[in-house]
Amino acid sequence: MNIIDGKQIAQKIIDELKLRPKPNKIFAAILVGDNSASKSFLKQKEKVAKELGIDFRIYDFQESAGGFTNDFLRKEIGKIALLKKVGGVIVQLPLPEQINKHYILNVIPREKDVDVLGERALGAFYVGRNQVLPPPVEVVKEILNDLRFKIYDLRIAMVGAGFLIGKPIAVWLMNQKIKEMTIFEKGGDLSSPSAGGLKNYDLIISGTGIAGLIKPEMLKEGAGIIDFGYSFDKNGKISGDFNISETENYKLKIENFGWYTPTPGGTGPILVVKIFENFYRLNENEPHT
Repeated sequence: MNIIDGKQIAQKIIDELKLRPKPNKIFAAILVGDNSASKSFLKQKEKVAKELGIDFRIYDFQESAGGFTNDFLRKEIGKIALLKKVGGVIVQLPLPEQINKHYILNVIPREKDVDVLGERALGAFYVGRNQVLPPPVEVVKEILNDLRFKIYDLRIAMVGAGFLIGKPIAVWLMNQKIKEMTIFEKGGDLSSPSAGGLKNYDLIISGTGIAGLIKPEMLKEGAGIIDFGYSFDKNGKISGDFNISETENYKLKIENFGWYTPTPGGTGPILVVKIFENFYRLNENEPHT
């Protein structure tokens, strides 16, 4: 079984970006609240920015006792996004529960929406007119290109259709000339071939965030898995949606499976550098250093 080395692929992309003209713009990252996972993800982005020499600035909105209002945050983030010296904006998710993420994300101008999460950038993406693709879509493309797979030869199952991962990938896949694509909801029957389970598919793309949701015995021989899931299992260990450890529990040979992305170290590192690749693309026509 081939384990996809996301760190190696990410470094290859970083090395390619180093050869391109560097945008002379600020990459603004918005952090709201005190979420430890959000801070950890931003540190990963800071590390990549430092290697590329990008002016990456975190705008940290720490909540007071009363918390932030939607209008206050939208106004403040809008001010940052409209600065001429800012060439790209991301809002680190999740936001605090009382905040309407769509209301906040929609303030980001399409030409600065690196994550492609605001309504203007998303709308343009849905009709094939946006300048950049959502980073998760780029991750799928990168992995398949690295494996030299032709997407139109594959039967693909999308597990989960969430706002961040599943939906943009599903929309993109629908516009590709693939044999077949099926979207499975989190609670769907993934195991039964007669019910249209995962054994019928060559490629599984999952992003539910449910640790160990997909088990080895659910898959056909030679299947590939792109796992965007990131959560913690019952032992507190970081886990993806795919539970590779259960190959031993079910006495299955690991060689029976084609390939998969591990968690951590699979899709995550690629996702981070794809955000920066989008930042470069959005600023291609701006002065460079």
